[in-house]
Amino acid sequence: MSRSRRFVLAAALALAAAQAPARAAESYAKREDVRQFISVMAQKHGFSKKHLESVFGRVQAQPAVLKSMTLAPESSRAWQSYRAIFVNPQRIEAGVQFWTRHAAALERASAEFGVPEEVILGIIGVETTYGRNMGSYRVIDTLTTLAFDSPNRGEFFRSQLESYLLFTRENRTDVFRMKGSYAGAIGIPQFMPGSYRQFAVDYDGDGRKDLADSPADAIGSVANFLREHGWRRGEPAAVPATVSSPAAQLLADSGVKPLYRAADLPSFGVKPASDLGDDALCSLIELESPSQQSEYWVGLHNFWVLTRYNRAVFYGVAVLELGRAVREAKDARTAAAEAKPADKP
Repeated sequence: MSRSRRFVLAAALALAAAQAPARAAESYAKREDVRQFISVMAQKHGFSKKHLESVFGRVQAQPAVLKSMTLAPESSRAWQSYRAIFVNPQRIEAGVQFWTRHAAALERASAEFGVPEEVILGIIGVETTYGRNMGSYRVIDTLTTLAFDSPNRGEFFRSQLESYLLFTRENRTDVFRMKGSYAGAIGIPQFMPGSYRQFAVDYDGDGRKDLADSPADAIGSVANFLREHGWRRGEPAAVPATVSSPAAQLLADSGVKPLYRAADLPSFGVKPASDLGDDALCSLIELESPSQQSEYWVGLHNFWVLTRYNRAVFYGVAVLELGRAVREAKDARTAAAEAKPADKP
């Protein structure tokens, strides 16, 4: 996204945040756009209009979530600053501890779904620091605010609000009980309600798909999400690269979907850090930091799958970097423990 477009979007979101309290002061239940949504939910899914009017009458507008959307880390164009938020000693240590506690579930999920443990760990670590920060907003409040007051993604958030209402009805959950992020994402892996309904799995065998309180369910659900989006077992997601020609910008501007053969990369001045095979389809990922030279990675099919979880390329590389760092720290700790001489009697 260009700098001018980011500025326009930020201004629109800021204006929406300022207007949201006034618009919702009359109660969402009395707004015509909300009443139309209620009618659709009644016709399409058999909800009681009276019940939904009561729900939306109790919803509290959250203008802060509109502001948060403009300040999200992934909106930054400084890669090194973004990386430091997610790949740091505290989060790496939390990842090692999580892996130690849930090694069996991680090993089983990796074997069943074909997703490496470190990729699962990278996602959960970036999303919530392994369940330590799952969000404190009521999901119904955030989704309603974003569905009806967001200037640019209202349709998406209305679909998520629809999924959330269906989810709470299907699971007999109090619609006001669940809490999540400023975007309405839920639980340890921060699934949006639509993904929760479609991809969550009961991985601890207790008969419930509980992403808030079951690390095993979170682990299995992340792996299932990636497999269902096309993750290929045994293939890398991305590798660092060096760039020696301005022609590489053509690849970087082509998006994250892998469209170019690895054999063609040298002609653009791109050299991957490892051999990918001539026929591997690739993209070029540029990680910009305004005060430093950009870093480059070659993205493969599995990196494109990672961006189905979150579209930001910074996010995808941070997941890989954090997962790698956690694995290295865990392996180093294991090696040190094995090398330590046994205590003498």
